[in-house]
Amino acid sequence: MVLPFIHIAAKSLSSEAHVLAKDILLWPRGFNTMSFEYVLTNKQFFYSFSNSVFITVVGTLVSMALTILAAYALSKKILPYGRVLMLTFVITMFFSGGLIPTYLVVKEMGLMNSLWSLILPGAIAPFNLILIRNFFMGVPESLEESARIDGASNWRILYSIYLPLSKPALATVSMFYAVGYWNSFFQAMMYISERRWMPLQMFLLQLVSDEKTADTALNDIFREITPETIRAAAILCVVIPILCVYPFIQKYFVKGIMLGAVKG
Repeated sequence: MVLPFIHIAAKSLSSEAHVLAKDILLWPRGFNTMSFEYVLTNKQFFYSFSNSVFITVVGTLVSMALTILAAYALSKKILPYGRVLMLTFVITMFFSGGLIPTYLVVKEMGLMNSLWSLILPGAIAPFNLILIRNFFMGVPESLEESARIDGASNWRILYSIYLPLSKPALATVSMFYAVGYWNSFFQAMMYISERRWMPLQMFLLQLVSDEKTADTALNDIFREITPETIRAAAILCVVIPILCVYPFIQKYFVKGIMLGAVKG
């Protein structure tokens, strides 16, 4: 996993001659940072980066709020038709409405060329919902009963008991949602046609696959770098931000998965 990443980093920091000669392995040769200068000063990169940050932050908050509320309700045995509702969520893990119906729904809702089109259609992931629901079901009922005796409402019980006890599961699922939103590009290809709403992954996809875009970049900087080094620098600029998030929740990650997967 690490070696390709190091290779890309070495290539992005190497000079044109060494890259064209294909003699870059794990260490940069002819140290050159102009590829990063181009990427980081590109207006479209700035717009796309801002869009991806909005999608990731707001999308994760929306998804976590909806997932927590749904998981709390579905974890209660007294919920009418709770098994039927849970089965409805599970079915969506195996069957979907289809690409064209989904597109038509997004279009009729007026979400085309909007960042909300990348958030709302997939706001709840059934797998994440099941993890949090199973975790909530593992909370001792005596805690909730004692809170109800003191007059606590469902909102107070959720806020004061379930959420503090569920930090590992919540951190783990938040990471799942954040990585999913940050890396998503297929939805953007379907729903986004204006460049100002283009997320970072779509910008990277065009840069990697479109030779004309790379050639234009070279004309702007007098061909002192190659399209390959520009792509390598762009890949690093896309990957590094989401990698910086993981260390903050690493201590919760494995614990959250194991505790949320024990009880079915």
